[in-house]
Amino acid sequence: MNSEDFMHLALAEAKKGDAPYGAVIVKDNEVVAIGHNTVKRDNDPSAHAEINVIRSLTAKLKNPSLEGYSIYTTGEPCPMCATACVWSGLSEIIYGASIQDLISVNQSQINISCEEVIAQSFTNIKVTKGVLKKECLELFK
Repeated sequence: MNSEDFMHLALAEAKKGDAPYGAVIVKDNEVVAIGHNTVKRDNDPSAHAEINVIRSLTAKLKNPSLEGYSIYTTGEPCPMCATACVWSGLSEIIYGASIQDLISVNQSQINISCEEVIAQSFTNIKVTKGVLKKECLELFK
């Protein structure tokens, strides 16, 4: 599978959530966890797709470290989710629509990029942007 295949899985997962965000965690080219937004369902403002999939996988692994794992997400991680990626030790973030793209389609966002959050942290996470960006933005129409 390639980046687009993994993003297609995130896109499909996004359609299951309260808001059209989906996330997939991959290690060694294999999907190990998948999640979507459940903010309204759970009455939890932190229940973003990235947080949900990180919580699910770390609980399954019984280990808070996701070093060597990559996360694919339909939207650029917000500052909260980017920080969760930092704290969990994820090695790579791959996203479709950027925070700027999401603002352009009237999605409420905190206008701080995940790269800004990472730059202020103690680690370096590789970031790949714009994978299936058009398809990810279509979720919001």
